[in-house]
Amino acid sequence: MRRGFLVFNLFVLGGFAALAQGQASNWVGTWAASPVGSAVNEGQPGPGNTTYRNIVHISLGGSAVRVQLTNEFGTQPLTVGAAHVAISAGGGGAIQTNTDHALTFNGKPTVEIPPGAFVVSDPVTMQAAPLSDLAVSVYMPEQRIRNTTCHSFADSTNYVLQGDATAAATADKSNPIYAWCFVKGIDLKADGKAAAIVTFGDSITDGAQGTRDANGRWPDVLAARLQADKKTADLGVLNQGIGGNRVLHDGYGPSALARFDRDLIAQSGVKYLIILEGINDIGRLKDPHEPGDNITADDLIFGLTQLATRAHQHGIKVFGATLTPYLPTGYSSPQGEQVRQAYNQWIRTSGIFDGVIDFDKITQDPANPGTFLPAYDSGDHLHPGDAGYKAMGDAIDLSLFH
Repeated sequence: MRRGFLVFNLFVLGGFAALAQGQASNWVGTWAASPVGSAVNEGQPGPGNTTYRNIVHISLGGSAVRVQLTNEFGTQPLTVGAAHVAISAGGGGAIQTNTDHALTFNGKPTVEIPPGAFVVSDPVTMQAAPLSDLAVSVYMPEQRIRNTTCHSFADSTNYVLQGDATAAATADKSNPIYAWCFVKGIDLKADGKAAAIVTFGDSITDGAQGTRDANGRWPDVLAARLQADKKTADLGVLNQGIGGNRVLHDGYGPSALARFDRDLIAQSGVKYLIILEGINDIGRLKDPHEPGDNITADDLIFGLTQLATRAHQHGIKVFGATLTPYLPTGYSSPQGEQVRQAYNQWIRTSGIFDGVIDFDKITQDPANPGTFLPAYDSGDHLHPGDAGYKAMGDAIDLSLFH
């Protein structure tokens, strides 16, 4: 009897575990931005008694949302006095007031986030359409904030208002900023086999030199194409690019190796990863003056192998993306170009990836393969312009995600 009772309990517990996993799998990331830290210097206006209205462009649609608020680079507890989520009214920070919902945290409207941590709101039932814009408004009551946690290059217009304006219909009398602050992700309750793709990289993934507020980054282009295809319409895209990011060493923000678990493994419902990272490591060869600046192709290969191995351990398929041209930029060099070519060739031929996306071939000038096709160049010879980002997003084979 005792043995039968034990087996029965194990069966029941296993059933509950499977049910819990099934429920959890319905939460999928629809938008994300990698946070970085910034010190608030003495004499600067502090973030206290201020509302940050963040406008975010989601990828996947669903029937409920939950929001991730962050203090991961804070050095002291952060008090959030109120937070709301609503559908954007389409310009100037205004919201559709009939869609506005106050966020709660364990049923409470306020939350204290410990230093180095983030919190997830309680779910809010609301219909969020694919490829729509949401407004996440976060109120900071008066407090001393020494370090903010923001994604500093949003390429999106956001708004700072005085006092608690989380429920305000408009963002009148606000100051524009071009960073996403204190919010790092949005998950959606999605139907069926929904999953997320993380695009992991530097400023070329972040969308530098693209048109502000146009949502024309190559991950945005990919998200729109996924939604237009019935076979892939259950996939969201999470942009985890940081301008200036490096694979092996900290630069602007933690290195790819250091932030990988937070920006990939901890995301909701991730099934696929696209890695486009390494050009900022190579750029240091122009004028090496710090340890780690004399990077080699083998160094970068080691770093990317580590990332792919860690993703595969969690059942995530990994697609390696070749580095786009970078001649002639301010930090290009003959040695750096040799490393880029060797690194790209390894990505194409190593076999450690589940697929390869050859952004180098897609964007290069056939007459001068070390440079962008002129129509794709933003003008700085390092970042694509809008047409280049569109070409990158359009060239990704959607059958990789079937």
